[in-house]
Amino acid sequence: MIPNASDALIWLESHPHCLKGIGRGIERETLRIRPDGFLATTTHPRSFGSPLTHQWITTDFAEALLEFITPVDDNIDHLLVFLRDIHRYVSSQLGEELMWPMSMPCKVHPDQPIQLAQYGSSSIGQMKTHYRQGLKNRYGALIQMIAGVHYNFSLPFSFWKERTGIYNSQDGKEAISAGYLQIIRNYYRFGWVIPYLFGASPAICSSFMNGRESTLPFEHSEHGMLSLPYATSLRLSDLGYVNPSDHNLNITFNNLSEYIASLQIAIQTPSEKFIAMGVQDDQGNCLQLNTNILQIEDELYIPIRPKRMTLSGESQLDALQRRGVEYIEVRSLDINPFSPIGISSEQICFLDMFLIWCAIADSPTIDSIELACTHKNWNLIITEGRKFGQTINMEDGQTKYPVSDIGHHLLHDLNRIAKTLDSLSEKPRYQNVCQRLKASFNNPNLTYSARLLHTLKSHGLERTGLALAAKYRTQLSQEELEIVDKNQFTNEARRSKIRQKQIELRDQHRRTNLYNVK
Repeated sequence: MIPNASDALIWLESHPHCLKGIGRGIERETLRIRPDGFLATTTHPRSFGSPLTHQWITTDFAEALLEFITPVDDNIDHLLVFLRDIHRYVSSQLGEELMWPMSMPCKVHPDQPIQLAQYGSSSIGQMKTHYRQGLKNRYGALIQMIAGVHYNFSLPFSFWKERTGIYNSQDGKEAISAGYLQIIRNYYRFGWVIPYLFGASPAICSSFMNGRESTLPFEHSEHGMLSLPYATSLRLSDLGYVNPSDHNLNITFNNLSEYIASLQIAIQTPSEKFIAMGVQDDQGNCLQLNTNILQIEDELYIPIRPKRMTLSGESQLDALQRRGVEYIEVRSLDINPFSPIGISSEQICFLDMFLIWCAIADSPTIDSIELACTHKNWNLIITEGRKFGQTINMEDGQTKYPVSDIGHHLLHDLNRIAKTLDSLSEKPRYQNVCQRLKASFNNPNLTYSARLLHTLKSHGLERTGLALAAKYRTQLSQEELEIVDKNQFTNEARRSKIRQKQIELRDQHRRTNLYNVK
């Protein structure tokens, strides 16, 4: 059912200090909305600085889609306070506008234009906007307005040193990369527990469909809401972020060179569908960066990705190839509507334990058949995960196991990891999380999606979302900043604008020199 991790857990319990210094970072997206619930039509506030170069406040797909980014932190409380400070500052600067507290978009008028994120006149700025134009033309703008939380996670070098016997990170590049890919393979097999426990998009506004067809058996409410009775995360369904359905990308995670090579093929292989679309329209306006299956590697929509910090002018794949995997990016978290900042300490603690388990539990190579089986399991949990007695297929794709049984087996292992982590702080923080979440596998009605759907059915999605948005705006804007003061936000906004201008002047100088040479 799940791998026997007994020996690995014994090893971990005898090496607790190798877990000191876990690196964590959060990227939280949120839509700016008007008080009536429709998308904001204003541009990214200038008081926030340049979204191209700001360290903490930027935009994602559109001008109205904010993204908050924390620095890497090894302290959960400090990390969450930093994220909260960003929310506090932004809440105080938005005027009448609100931050939508859910993943799926709010009301969208069918004729309302969605302005793509703008990053200035530099080459990199224009590329980022043109890439988004390609996403809009390939998949539709509304899908790109879905918001989520990305959790960046890295194990300390001491863990890899003790686990693999390496002496430094450069010499251990292959071993560390293999370790992170092991995490990813186990995440594909068992990561559906994340939407099961924390999925928070069991319903959507009917305006999101906007004429789109779906085979999902939606229930229609009098509030203009569509829902599935046992759904956990429609954000992760075929309505949201999925791999291109008409291309067999065949991307697996058995070794780094294989992953890089398969992704490079997708980036370099033309698509008939996108060739027909063209790169420019008759007026010379950009339609997409290129006609390949993926414009760039960021277009690969998967629940977890291997990552590496890039140097100036370096692509993500180049960085991975040269220096190996540095951390992983978990991309399957919905916005937590029960938290003013979209994520909670409980979720971070669970992710820590689960990802550590993924790192030490046996993780054999995964072939295309098993990968297809994992996709079916994810889809089942996403659309029907809370059905009592729900089962999923494991291993051979034929044997069925109850979700509750797998959850309890997993939590048994995670509780041992919790004790190891708690021994470093002498507080039962992680064990308390295990105890609370255990009840969710006994009773699916205790999961985030079930609790949210109960409220949505009573009050409607729009009313619930607006009430939470107003509550959180008032709460956050009245709180004092704790880590980043107002002057630091002001200085970072000023610095980011200067940096953008420097990049644009440098590009202009290069273009002038090229013209003079010709």
